[in-house]
Amino acid sequence: MMRAGGDLHIGKKGTIDLVTEVDLEVERGFRALVAGRFPEHVVLGEEFERAGDRDEMPHYGWVFDPVDGTTNYAHGLPIFCSSLALEIDGTPSVAAVYDPTRRELFTAERGQGAWLNGVPLRVSSASALIDSLLCTGFPYSVQQDSATLVGLFGRFLEISRAVRRLGSAALDLCYVAAGRLDGFWELGLSAWDMAAGSLLIFEAGGLVSDLDGEGKYLDTGHVVCGTPKVFVQLLQVVQAAREKRVAPA
Repeated sequence: MMRAGGDLHIGKKGTIDLVTEVDLEVERGFRALVAGRFPEHVVLGEEFERAGDRDEMPHYGWVFDPVDGTTNYAHGLPIFCSSLALEIDGTPSVAAVYDPTRRELFTAERGQGAWLNGVPLRVSSASALIDSLLCTGFPYSVQQDSATLVGLFGRFLEISRAVRRLGSAALDLCYVAAGRLDGFWELGLSAWDMAAGSLLIFEAGGLVSDLDGEGKYLDTGHVVCGTPKVFVQLLQVVQAAREKRVAPA
């Protein structure tokens, strides 16, 4: 199991954005593995981000987050994972997310399905927000725009069964695919937070989009997802809040 809490070397990438020695060590090891086996492939990772846009990636690109949920990990809170997706021509095609604390391996292959430890996954049958367990997260810029983010969180508290904030977007997406959560939204994510989990949701029968209902979430960083019916309702609420914010006085 990965080391968590305790005697870790912890640095800062921002005011509240942490990085540990394990983040760096795991990504270095993965990059070396890919370079040795697939020298023509590119790795887009959180800790040593490749310069340029995702559009500039070659035919094969690996999108990797060595520790998603670093703040949880650094504090010894056992909600974190490693997230990996293989993109082919810019489309996530193979995914793997591993939670070492629960020994849960979520996998997916485009057009072939999604699995948890080899057992097929399916999103829940939830069809209404009031019957749904939702989840979200806050970007590291939350301190600059807390009113908007907390306001949307509060709105969903009013119209859903419950809302959770777990601290690992990759696991949140996996939990939607596994039917543990019925819907998820978050703003300000990166491609490595979403690439694997979004494929899992699609392959488990769910829907994923950006705030415009389109498929550009890996580029915009804004994502809405859920069961087919819950997704539609989630998107409507998020869009209404967005329109209210930008509406003229």
